[in-house]
Amino acid sequence: MEWILLGTVAVLALVAIGLYNRLVALRQNRENAFSDIDVQLKQRFDLVPQLVETVKGYAAHEKDVFENITKARAGVEQAGSQEERLNAERQLGGAMFNLFAVAEAYPDLKADQNFQQLMAELSDIENKIAAARRFFNNATGELNTSVQQFPSNLIAKQFGFTEEPFFEVDEAERKALDQAPEIKFGT
Repeated sequence: MEWILLGTVAVLALVAIGLYNRLVALRQNRENAFSDIDVQLKQRFDLVPQLVETVKGYAAHEKDVFENITKARAGVEQAGSQEERLNAERQLGGAMFNLFAVAEAYPDLKADQNFQQLMAELSDIENKIAAARRFFNNATGELNTSVQQFPSNLIAKQFGFTEEPFFEVDEAERKALDQAPEIKFGT
């Protein structure tokens, strides 16, 4: 009888250790995924001033757009927590969509080689960010599922594992993503 009790306790301890280690691995996977996003966001962050200066030369009277980008970019720099950073990045993304809308109104700007190069770089970075977001959100979903599921939720509560926020697009980005691109031939 004593052996059965010791065996049961040992099995339960091994299961608890396994669940804890899985939660740690999932949390670490999410952190690594955010680091991947962070690299791409840093590249975008560094590219934004160049893009803004190029557009400013053509659209100097679009003061509000440039101020909003500058404020959003400063918000990214000042963000303390990961959640604040995600929110600040959403705001910067929305401000960037407004900049693209302004750029569309200036045909000479769209023909400018510097602008085209910056837009190509930004497009590449945005594609990488999108891929990194998918990976991050997948890692977040796996962690959140394990935090919620029985029996790992018992271990999660004991050791302070909580559900984490996803990296979601903001309203401005959502509207832009929901619209089909406008294609024009000729001028």
